[in-house]
Amino acid sequence: MLDPLSPQQTTPDDQNEAYANGADIGPNGQTPTPQSGTFHAAGEPPRRVADTDLPVSFLIDLTAKILQSGGTMTPSEISAEIKLPRMVCRQIIEEMTRLMLVEAQGLEGGDIKSDIRYRLTDLGAKRALEALMVSQYVGPAPVTLAAFEDQIRRQTIASEEINSTALDAALTHMVIPEVLKSQLGPAVNSGRSMLLFGAPGNGKTALAEALGDCFRDIVSIPYALFVGGQIIRFYDETLHEQAPPPTDAPRLDPRWVPCRRPVFVAGGELTLAMLDLSFEPHSRFYEAPMHLKALGGIFVLDDFGRQTEVPQAFLNRWIVPLEKGFDILSLHTGKKFNLPFDQLVVFSSNLLPEELGDEAALRRIYFKIFVPNPSRADYMQIFEDACADMNIAWQPDVVETFYDRRYVQGGYNTSGAHPGFLLRHIIAACRFLEIEPELTDDLLELSWRNVAAGRSDA
Repeated sequence: MLDPLSPQQTTPDDQNEAYANGADIGPNGQTPTPQSGTFHAAGEPPRRVADTDLPVSFLIDLTAKILQSGGTMTPSEISAEIKLPRMVCRQIIEEMTRLMLVEAQGLEGGDIKSDIRYRLTDLGAKRALEALMVSQYVGPAPVTLAAFEDQIRRQTIASEEINSTALDAALTHMVIPEVLKSQLGPAVNSGRSMLLFGAPGNGKTALAEALGDCFRDIVSIPYALFVGGQIIRFYDETLHEQAPPPTDAPRLDPRWVPCRRPVFVAGGELTLAMLDLSFEPHSRFYEAPMHLKALGGIFVLDDFGRQTEVPQAFLNRWIVPLEKGFDILSLHTGKKFNLPFDQLVVFSSNLLPEELGDEAALRRIYFKIFVPNPSRADYMQIFEDACADMNIAWQPDVVETFYDRRYVQGGYNTSGAHPGFLLRHIIAACRFLEIEPELTDDLLELSWRNVAAGRSDA
């Protein structure tokens, strides 16, 4: 057999779509599924300022900044911004009134049942500006580190047990060998780490993302954390997928967002620096790193080995989290703190395990799963599914002949990415020729030139 096609000859889209048969895909590349698992609520909403476990001075500063940006506001409007119950907001306003930081502006709309409107006094405006100089964070009140740690442990990914039925349902849109499923199930249930390795274009990334559909629980994600007097923004609307809580759920602390277990994918752009807290000197608050935003879910390190730093450096960075179950982060003030490292970490690579790191580092990756090139039968199924997805009539005899010529006689390794790649080129050629797309031997050979570009035997 000749060497497999180089990674440059298949695109990331090809790799992600290699096994897809056209199933609907939702946010974060996940297939929408009904929620039927446990709802891990973060507890009842605070009834008093003291219940938040946040300093009163901090809440006053945050409220002052909200009023500074919003102008005259009612406690209900402040509540919507700060994500604290109205009764707590009224307590904050009462204290700010006592300190002459705010003043009442009468009832909203003149209705006796309406909220009283408040605005900052000159002293309050000064306090707001001073608070903005410390941190420009304006938004939902954070939760404490202790509350966050407790919630992560209660909604641990290990609390969901995946059986063969759930795994089959999550992978129904893919064509993979049964032996691979028998390896994936225990790996997912472990909640630890796995390496998916093999030739490019066989759906390793799509496979890792699909594993997220095994999970049914709804977890609670905080808008922000309060650590050492600093704000760390955590919830990310571009990454986290909100999920409606059960209709019989109790009243919830609005500082937490009900979400599906997250599935985040980072690729060749990931650097070691991106695994640490990001502090913006101008805004003066932190952004949690992506792998921590995946707590309680799946973090996929795609194209492992193509980052600017060597793979061993990433494995060294994660030795403690993968082995001990916690990560150590640092604030710019020098304060260090621990966070639970509760997630399924999936490394996806075209390299062999021994090319990624030394034995000590690889030992922290608990499951090493080879994703093979598709067999003849699997290749035909992928091609047929791709034809159905692209509305091209399936011609098994044409593809069988092509398979024998290019893979059996020509010595090329099969790839799950090839069928979709070939069909997209056929569509482009047919548009140029002003004919309906069809699966013919001539069009397949024309498309193959793009697959085998640079090969002397193309």
